[in-house]
Amino acid sequence: MKPLKRILGSETVRRFLCWLGARYIQLVHVTGRWEVVRPEIPEEFWNDGKPFILAFWHGRLLMMPYCWNRDKTIHMLISQHRDGRIIARTVGHFGIGTVAGSTSRGGLAALRAMLGFLKRGEYVGVTPDGPRGPRMRASDGIVNVARLSGAPIIPATYSVRRGRMLSTWDRFLVPWLFSRGVIVWGRPISVRRHAQGGELEASREKVETALNAITREADALCGRVGAEPAPIGGEATS
Repeated sequence: MKPLKRILGSETVRRFLCWLGARYIQLVHVTGRWEVVRPEIPEEFWNDGKPFILAFWHGRLLMMPYCWNRDKTIHMLISQHRDGRIIARTVGHFGIGTVAGSTSRGGLAALRAMLGFLKRGEYVGVTPDGPRGPRMRASDGIVNVARLSGAPIIPATYSVRRGRMLSTWDRFLVPWLFSRGVIVWGRPISVRRHAQGGELEASREKVETALNAITREADALCGRVGAEPAPIGGEATS
């Protein structure tokens, strides 16, 4: 175990593994047959130059680089934990910027950075159940970004016919090569700037419900039985 930890602690090894991960994502997309459901939703915003907040569950992160228009600048909120840095370096191969922080560490600085990006007409991506869950339960951080920025939240997800759902806390979905897959977009969700209390909670629930609905839709289109949200009040597990 100690030799393995030393190897994984090598900066050179980490860089190589992130490069390898990016190449695998690329191969999954190139060898697969992909359908996009409701592509007109983000395209309307992209064409008009209007910013929005991309929302997707942590367990459906892997293929999200291919839901995106490469001509539009997006910054993903990534945990400051080691796993977050690995994700940041991997998605960086696709031209995706990152913001380091979470609801527990670096939250205020990350919030300011995201608001600045949205104000400049750029885009941000958030996993509202990250970095440690509970699975498929939205935290209130994303609705606060929407409230303060005035930018809507647009949910997205993906699923595949052939792949493996890991037994991690987020039930991370790893697609196989040469599989059929779908990317599904949901309707925009706006949060009123002066929303608070019950209204803000209703917006959070709306995001959670919408993400779970499109995830079930994507899984159904691929003939897959997906993961269920963690029990309310449940803790993340690894």
